[in-house]
Amino acid sequence: MATPFLKNKNVTRLIVAIIKTARPRQWLKSFAVFAEIIFSGQLLIESKFVSVVIAFLIFSGLSSAMYFLNDVADAEKDRLHPFKKRRPIAAGELSSKLAILISLLLIFPLLAFSFSIGPFFGGIVATFVLLQASYTLYLKKIILIDVMTIAATFLLRVWGGAVIIDAHVTVWFLLAVSSLALFLAVGKRRSERTILSGELAGQHRSTLSHYPDTLLDALTIMFATAAWMTYTMFTFLEPIPSLSPTVLVFLGELLPRTFTASKWLMISVPFVIYGVMRYLYIIYEKREGESPERVLLSDKPLLIAVSLWGLIVFGVIYAFQLSLFTNFLG
Repeated sequence: MATPFLKNKNVTRLIVAIIKTARPRQWLKSFAVFAEIIFSGQLLIESKFVSVVIAFLIFSGLSSAMYFLNDVADAEKDRLHPFKKRRPIAAGELSSKLAILISLLLIFPLLAFSFSIGPFFGGIVATFVLLQASYTLYLKKIILIDVMTIAATFLLRVWGGAVIIDAHVTVWFLLAVSSLALFLAVGKRRSERTILSGELAGQHRSTLSHYPDTLLDALTIMFATAAWMTYTMFTFLEPIPSLSPTVLVFLGELLPRTFTASKWLMISVPFVIYGVMRYLYIIYEKREGESPERVLLSDKPLLIAVSLWGLIVFGVIYAFQLSLFTNFLG
């Protein structure tokens, strides 16, 4: 009677270990694929929404696949880290062979499916996989290139979401995404330096021994400033898709010209500035930031700011569309 129970218990532990290694929380990064469909005013178009959801699932699955490979490659170094030593592969709860097998079973079918959607989308997804693999095997060992690679994976997600719905991505939006991604990546390195000091930092991640605190501080401030500045320029120059010239003329009869110049997205800028400042506080005062997705889900002020920013962006872009829909139903 005890044997089946033990077997079931072992299977449960294995499933839990696989899920932990897949890191579903990291799928938050793949929400970048929704950026263009939201800002282009096409989120309420069912066919395009479904396409972006498919892109999200593809990038999320491939991200998990790369985490299996990453944890196999970093198992020895993870055992030196106070938190990462609990990862299933580093802790001996999941074998390296099984992790590699799961990774390959995710990568090849998802790549094939991506190319079946379209050659350009497939090319972006393939580039994403190659870049992630290169980062795991080599690029993360090169100072500065490591954080630039992380930022590039965010850009590829944005491009993937745009290509799958055949949408244009503005330069200022790409700069905003790049700056924010670099800010988060450098903040991650700064937090790792705080948690791991001296020789232990270099043993866990070789580039940390080449990142002096002064350089990380300078880069953090530089990209923090660039993040909110480039987003501000994007909101200032980006026309609101839902406001047609006819609507602007109508509003012009009711409001001063200052408020009818299609700059309503700038209402969201204070929330971005607060979010950047709050994250700086988290990095330097709370000494966190090593895991941006964990910070976003656990820090209530930051989560509230991001939520309000999302509501404002959605309201500004889609309020007119929703009002038309409501009038139609009425």
